[in-house]
Amino acid sequence: MKALVFGSLNIDYVYQVPHFVEKGETLASGSFRRFCGGKGLNQAIALSRAGMKTYMAGAIGPEGEFLLKALQDSGVDTGFVEMTAVPTGHAIIQNSLDGDNAILLFGGANRSISEKQAEAVLSAFEQGDLLLVQNEITSLPAILRIARGKGLHIALNPSPMELPLMHELLEYTEFLILNRVEASQLMQADNSNPDKVLDSLCRLWPEKKIVLTLGEEGAIYAERTLRFRQPAFPVKAVDTTGAGDTFTGFFLAAFFQSGDPLVSIRTAAAAAAIAVTRQGAAPAIPDWQETQDFLTLQNS
Repeated sequence: MKALVFGSLNIDYVYQVPHFVEKGETLASGSFRRFCGGKGLNQAIALSRAGMKTYMAGAIGPEGEFLLKALQDSGVDTGFVEMTAVPTGHAIIQNSLDGDNAILLFGGANRSISEKQAEAVLSAFEQGDLLLVQNEITSLPAILRIARGKGLHIALNPSPMELPLMHELLEYTEFLILNRVEASQLMQADNSNPDKVLDSLCRLWPEKKIVLTLGEEGAIYAERTLRFRQPAFPVKAVDTTGAGDTFTGFFLAAFFQSGDPLVSIRTAAAAAAIAVTRQGAAPAIPDWQETQDFLTLQNS
């Protein structure tokens, strides 16, 4: 089984700040760091470090070649990433002292994905393979339509949320992995009661495998009449950037290894717990063995 992540590749510019900058305010940052990023890149690295044979498809500009090396160093095949003259996508990230983040995103080359590229990439994959997408690239409806026609498993992490597009994309997906804010936006409901929002999601899409992540409150898995909650593991968070991407990659890898959603969501929660104790997104993602060692300690 092969896993294809068709998604974004970004350069993350991270600034340590005492608080998020406010309207009209000029704020001095305590430090600056540059990291590999993009939800697609992060999730591809997570899938690969969790043990899946993983391929990355997307686009970068001339200044983004170091992103390919980061993927390759984690075992991801980058043969489907196109080089373009469009600048590489990037994110400006404020990292507050309590570990929270505020992110400004520029799409760049991620917004240059064409249906022609989608057809070329997906011709190399077959029934039973996994496609994981987010919502940071163009041509998503075409990508999902082609993948569905080939019989791929399709997982969607709908971030950032764009309501006019979501219902079309959800017609093709098997797995829906989203956080409480995205879920409330999708259902146009208050996010203070995640179980109520999840009830609405399940009524609309009863055939889907849904994972609702709740940050420090853990995550909930729902599929038809099956539902259970996984608490977050208690750790000292220093940077939550990429925690959701780590969770997504490890959940899917564990699911296709075990077939057990309970094992999968616990494994994903452990990987995310490790990731938030480190700086950066991709550099913070653990490997499979480290995650299993963490779970062994939690069980002892």
